[in-house]
Amino acid sequence: MTKLNELKRHLKRGEVYRRTDLTQWSKSVDRHLDALVEDGTFQKLAQGLYYYPKESVFGTTPPEEEALVRSFLKDDRFLLTSLNAYNSLGLGTTQLYNTRTVYNHKRHGEFKLGNRNFLFCIKPHFPKKMTQEFLLVDLVNNLNKLAEDHEEVWKKLPIKLGLMDVKKLKASVKEYGTVRTKKLLLPLVKQSETQHCAH
Repeated sequence: MTKLNELKRHLKRGEVYRRTDLTQWSKSVDRHLDALVEDGTFQKLAQGLYYYPKESVFGTTPPEEEALVRSFLKDDRFLLTSLNAYNSLGLGTTQLYNTRTVYNHKRHGEFKLGNRNFLFCIKPHFPKKMTQEFLLVDLVNNLNKLAEDHEEVWKKLPIKLGLMDVKKLKASVKEYGTVRTKKLLLPLVKQSETQHCAH
């Protein structure tokens, strides 16, 4: 069995590999990587990042975003989101954006992985899973980046706050809000709290 075939036995379809991952099975990593890309086993996604495609009835399937980002960061502490996620809040945002945002502790900047664009933002705090409360705080944090009518969003905000868990929202504002967001949201949250108590 050739060294290349021996290496292939360790690879799993659907996995994303870094160059360094292969050093445990190969003494000539770069030569083997060239061969794997050439024979179609691997797709090169970015510098030092490769994907072993999964086969489906429709051909090869792209890598899962989570796996892609995890390998790129060499870390699983990240939150994958997009400006499109705000559209689910019902505050009148409808624009569609192509770039995915990755909140993480290690990398900053825009990177193309495969044929997808990711904007990596270093943040000290973000939740493990996306919540409605975090999404709302994040929307206000990033409002200036949105091509929306900001006044419309502000008009609808108090109604939305009235439907949310005020305690969770307050905690999210304090933990994840920028200084400006805290200044803008905390009075509205307080108002909403007072209304909740009055009912």
